[in-house]
Amino acid sequence: GVAFKKLGLAVIDEQHRFGVRQRAALLAKGDHPDTLIMTATPIPRTLALTAYGNLEMSVIDQLPPGRIPVKTKSLPYKARLQAYNFVKQEIIKGRQAYVVCPLVEESENVDLQAAVNLHDELRTGIFKEYEIGLLHGRLRSDEKEEIMNRFKVGDIKVLVTTTVVEVGVDIANASVMLIEHAERFGLSQLHQLRGRVGRSDLQSYCILLADPHTEESRQRLRAMETSNDGFYLAQQDLIIRGPGDFWGVRQHGLDQLKIADLTKDLQLAEKARQCSREIDPLSLSKYVHARFPMVEGTAMN
Repeated sequence: GVAFKKLGLAVIDEQHRFGVRQRAALLAKGDHPDTLIMTATPIPRTLALTAYGNLEMSVIDQLPPGRIPVKTKSLPYKARLQAYNFVKQEIIKGRQAYVVCPLVEESENVDLQAAVNLHDELRTGIFKEYEIGLLHGRLRSDEKEEIMNRFKVGDIKVLVTTTVVEVGVDIANASVMLIEHAERFGLSQLHQLRGRVGRSDLQSYCILLADPHTEESRQRLRAMETSNDGFYLAQQDLIIRGPGDFWGVRQHGLDQLKIADLTKDLQLAEKARQCSREIDPLSLSKYVHARFPMVEGTAMN
């Protein structure tokens, strides 16, 4: 419902959290405004569009001074106790930890760890001598703010949460991110969650508890263990999920190309784009119209 008098620049932060129609609605507020898109992990469709030249890309691939890359390990559920014992050792050192669940409460339809139940399990079990917090999207804004403030000052040692902490949270003393049922999350989400730790000069860790049942899930977990580079993970996401529709609204999935494969031919597509810039559009238009009369009157870009 917001109307702009003369929208000249639209900035879309955390781009992977918005759909195609949502971004289009913002840009429709102005007359072809300049657009700046920012994300740690471009979705497959966005990465593919850079190959077509629809987006110019700049990459910041350096950590802030003093930061240490987060160590990531995927563990099966039979090693769950081992994982939580490691978290406890970090708490004993004076650190703090996040534990992320895919659900707020238990569901009859899926057998997944829920935040409410896990919070009860941890505060009466392995972490009974520590303050354990619970954070999820169903809490009121003031309740969420109070919990985050207590976590920030160190009163809460372990924060059991959902993906509500995916963005906008900066707790320098938190050194462990443990994700339950990590196979249920996409690469972008996993990388964003991992980014909640490693925000100081402390060595930080990301533990992915998972029993993946599909090759796609196993590929995601291997990619997370292999790299902390968001752009590399975006490329792997493109390979795993496909680029989606360039002219539609699907942001991943198989494309309609018959010969080229953007999951393998990104460098070739970039070379083709560079070559196209050297071609005079007017000369190209005359050539195409002479060879294919049926397209006469069509603008060539």
